[in-house]
Amino acid sequence: MSERRHRQDFIGMTHLTQVTPVKGKRTGENVAKKGIIITVSGPHGTGKSTYARALAKALGLRHVCAGELFRELAREKTLTLEAFSKYAANNPEVDKLIDERTREEAMTRDVVIDAQLGAWLLKNDADVKLLLVASDAIRFKRIAGRDRVSFETAKRETLAREQIQRDRYMKYYGIDVTDQSIYDLRIDTGLQSIDKTKMTIIEAVRRALSNRESRNQ
Repeated sequence: MSERRHRQDFIGMTHLTQVTPVKGKRTGENVAKKGIIITVSGPHGTGKSTYARALAKALGLRHVCAGELFRELAREKTLTLEAFSKYAANNPEVDKLIDERTREEAMTRDVVIDAQLGAWLLKNDADVKLLLVASDAIRFKRIAGRDRVSFETAKRETLAREQIQRDRYMKYYGIDVTDQSIYDLRIDTGLQSIDKTKMTIIEAVRRALSNRESRNQ
């Protein structure tokens, strides 16, 4: 069976009602023993950090956020995220630093990597590569609330930042971030409440890990 056939698109996943454990023990304990790497990616405003943190807690793994490192570097230069994105577009050492630290953290394993390029950087190492999506309207509303700006400001700044990022990733890596074929799971975070979405994601990843282990036996 081809790898493509194993990929699944869990949008909403309201039909999932039970957690599938990995090899019989409590999933968090068993995953940690195996040295798992899970990547969580997606556009801004899809809830990557919120859901990656919840997933890491549920599975007993560490949570590493590349976006937080990017924000820290922006604060150090006293630049907005949009301005720092423009700076990074002309200074490849920014991406190189973040990528190196992200990969170093991943290679210690037992981790959920929360990063835009996580799946691409770790495509040969990650056990599950998860993509989170949401409609633009939902994304911009979330960002506006988080950053305490108007919806229109959030929309304008987010679209500008994402265009800069797409251009940067293509220029430096040859990566088209709109290509979703690399991912194992795709979940829309705008269809349910935060708590239900957390449950959906946790159950989907547990099932994917269980299926992966079954295929490798």
